[in-house]
Amino acid sequence: MEHRLTTPLSAKDVIKLIAGDVVYLNGIIITARDKAHDRLLQWSREGKKIPFDLEGATIYHCGPLMRKKTALSAGPTTSARMSEMTPELLKSFDIRAIIGKGGMGITEALRDKCVYLAYTGGCGSAAAKQIKRVVGNHWADLGMAESVWVLEVENFGPLIVATDAHGNDLFDDVQKKANEKVQVKGSVELP
Repeated sequence: MEHRLTTPLSAKDVIKLIAGDVVYLNGIIITARDKAHDRLLQWSREGKKIPFDLEGATIYHCGPLMRKKTALSAGPTTSARMSEMTPELLKSFDIRAIIGKGGMGITEALRDKCVYLAYTGGCGSAAAKQIKRVVGNHWADLGMAESVWVLEVENFGPLIVATDAHGNDLFDDVQKKANEKVQVKGSVELP
């Protein structure tokens, strides 16, 4: 099923999504990579005010290439690097969707509150064209790729619901099927 959603997302928006659905987003998405995740958690523990709104937020694992206030490339980066930090992030903030590449293996942390949306790797130029405007940039001291970019997007996608809020994970399913095929082939005696 295809969905066209506008951010900020609600719990109702997220619960209706099922692994394998296709999503296009309109509205605000926020980039965050390793260093931004570290700082978000540190500031949350210290009770500091975060300088951007995370209520119903969509986090995009992306380090865009920017020229002034224009995105030249904005493809997804590997999300597994943020897997360890994400459960605490989801407990601290009302994040409803995470966009990235390659899966995260955090199915239970997402349950009932958030979805993981897979975006195709190598599509940086296409993704940049779906950015309507740059709304803001925070924590610029982290550098262009690691700082937080607040982006307004239009028809951003296609994004595949890789992990839904009901415990379904397409990456896990593919791994299980591959393991089953390897076991079947492994039991056959070769000439």
